Amino acid sequence: MINLTINGKKIQAPEGSTILDAARANGIYIPTLCFDEAVEVYGACGLCVVEAEGIPKLLRSCSAKVSEGMVVNTESERVVQSRKIALELLMSAHDGDCVAPCQLNCPGNTDCQGYVGLIANGEFESALKLIKNRISLPASIGRVCPHPCESACRRKNVEEPINIAQLKAFAADLDLNGESYVPECKADTGKKIAIIGGGPAGLSAAFYLRQLGHSVTIYDMMEKMGGMLRYGIPQYRLPKEVLDKEIAIIEKTGVKMINGKKLGVDFTIQSLKAENDAVIVAVGAWKSSSMRTPGEELSGVYGGIDFLRAVIQGNAPEIGEKVAICGGGNTAMDACRTAVRLGAKEVYVVYRRTRNEMPADKLEIDEAEEEGVIYKFLTNPISFNGENGKVKSITLQIMELGEPDASGRRRPVPVEGKTEEIAVDSVIMAIGQKLVSEDVSELELNSRGNIEADEDFFTTSIDGVFAIGDATNKGASIAIEAIGEADRCVKAVDAYLCGEEFETRIPYISKRNESTIDYSDRKKQERITSKVLPADVRNKNFDEVSLGLTEEEAVKEANRCLECGCREYFKCRLLNVAQRYDINPERFAGEMPQKYTHDDNAFIERNTAKCILCGLCVRACREVMDIHAIGLMGRGFSTDISPAFSLPLDKTNCNNCGLCVQLCPTGALTSKANLKKQVPLEEKYKEETIEIDGKPANVLVSTYDGKVLRVIPDDEISRNAGLSQEELIECIMQNA
Repeated sequence: MINLTINGKKIQAPEGSTILDAARANGIYIPTLCFDEAVEVYGACGLCVVEAEGIPKLLRSCSAKVSEGMVVNTESERVVQSRKIALELLMSAHDGDCVAPCQLNCPGNTDCQGYVGLIANGEFESALKLIKNRISLPASIGRVCPHPCESACRRKNVEEPINIAQLKAFAADLDLNGESYVPECKADTGKKIAIIGGGPAGLSAAFYLRQLGHSVTIYDMMEKMGGMLRYGIPQYRLPKEVLDKEIAIIEKTGVKMINGKKLGVDFTIQSLKAENDAVIVAVGAWKSSSMRTPGEELSGVYGGIDFLRAVIQGNAPEIGEKVAICGGGNTAMDACRTAVRLGAKEVYVVYRRTRNEMPADKLEIDEAEEEGVIYKFLTNPISFNGENGKVKSITLQIMELGEPDASGRRRPVPVEGKTEEIAVDSVIMAIGQKLVSEDVSELELNSRGNIEADEDFFTTSIDGVFAIGDATNKGASIAIEAIGEADRCVKAVDAYLCGEEFETRIPYISKRNESTIDYSDRKKQERITSKVLPADVRNKNFDEVSLGLTEEEAVKEANRCLECGCREYFKCRLLNVAQRYDINPERFAGEMPQKYTHDDNAFIERNTAKCILCGLCVRACREVMDIHAIGLMGRGFSTDISPAFSLPLDKTNCNNCGLCVQLCPTGALTSKANLKKQVPLEEKYKEETIEIDGKPANVLVSTYDGKVLRVIPDDEISRNAGLSQEELIECIMQNA
């Protein structure tokens, strides 16, 4: 035995061992992408380098032998710098998306591609469970979210984005109409958390804290939970029966809900802190923003949120026959469509830019127009005019578009001397909402009048008190933004309660260069949207406008997905190593040496653009299987891995053993796994022994949600058996 020291730890290793062997035998991690015990040492990736005292150059631990008294450092500054350069070089030629753009653009970090793929495969229950990993109220959010995921969807470069939001609602509705899924909760931790506010942020935080085993109580000032989902969004868009069912599921996890209790009246933040281990403030923004326009104090002038809340609570104001709504966002759309349903004959939307610049969802804009709403574009109110204290008309300044402002939209500028006056019975100002700052006077506020909360840890000026949602920092935003904050805040609170550190560093992920993607081979397919009630029917009642997707429609729409994100994301060894270091591959950016191509056979999908030329697949095919189906072709930057004579894989002697897929450290080789859609799921693996031709064979079984996805042969018997993936899965089923 050889005596040596690695990272200050004295160990022994058999003579002839490599440094990598010795480190692994003693639980010391050294990264490597091109090494496997089944094949000869290659040393291609350069990541396993270590530093040894007395030796001037860095050693590749996969080949360097141990020697008596050797002192090794696997994470010295010099070693880390070398690995970072190696990773940057590898990543600069790795053309692939770790995560789909839709997920990256979702403030809730929802695995959109994952659940869309599951729906495409008919796995509706699994899709719902995947959604609920990030969204506690998917049926509600699927109806009301302005879906930033869809604006990033690459399918729009073919024709139209995937209908992600309605697919989410589809999966959630199936769950609500059956035996609803209630996630399991860990054993009680003995920790208590109070949440102030039962809107999407507060409900989501409670839902995920309970699953971690903490005791949670939500306090809300309104008669029912739901926050702005209940009191700010009309029934025709979000039926409250749907919201009630989703809140009931959260309650079933053990969350205690107390309504009709107001902060500053029935309790204080400090009083809750005294009774709990942590407090989360998620009070929302319940005050309509002022336009600072002369005449706002007149009777008949309402704030947008105040108006919608009054209607939902059954206290709709008398708005008359002529109504003007000021604003161009989704609240303005909700207000104008509600006014139509209340019987107004002339409903105007006054907006200072053009239709193209309106921030509201295009569908909402179009449906409002179908229902009779009249748009007054390029106009801006300069006064609300009244008689006997009641509003009678609005004077509008005619505008034109000038240079772009900070938002990228062209700035509206007044046309000198041009105005217009329209007669109205009421005005609804739907330009935004803000926090009622008096309610949170115990906390430090920022210059905007919102709670000052750390953007990483969500901590406030009081220790143990956290804040999320519309009441914090930049103010009101969309519901999915609040839900995303709740998810991250739960991790921070859990770490605080457990006395642990909370990692906020954003790990590296690979992204494709959008400008290099070719869509010419994609067949155009019409986007499928749910049917809606006819305009002349829906504008007379508050029945839900959308009729939802059928199973057939949902599956067909989900199958339009381009599957941008990598199937191997959760077990990619290249990514795992890259995320350990802060790297900047862009500094080595250049022309990609490989084309983004797919060369399939019945079992294996090949993508040469993701290949890092580690050679594991070639060596395994040659040294272990003695098949030689693939090899290194070309020299220098043009090198790639291809079947002999560049034949399709199906035209070689490949027996679909899957060994190359098993060893590939990236997504360059993936298993089709008998799925119509490749779904980047967080798979679970377990070893099983099955019988093949009467002989025991060890295999690694990959499952998701209890279903076998694929079988990875793990010894020579099963590798040489020549069985198809379907036959291997059948063996597993017979042995189950």
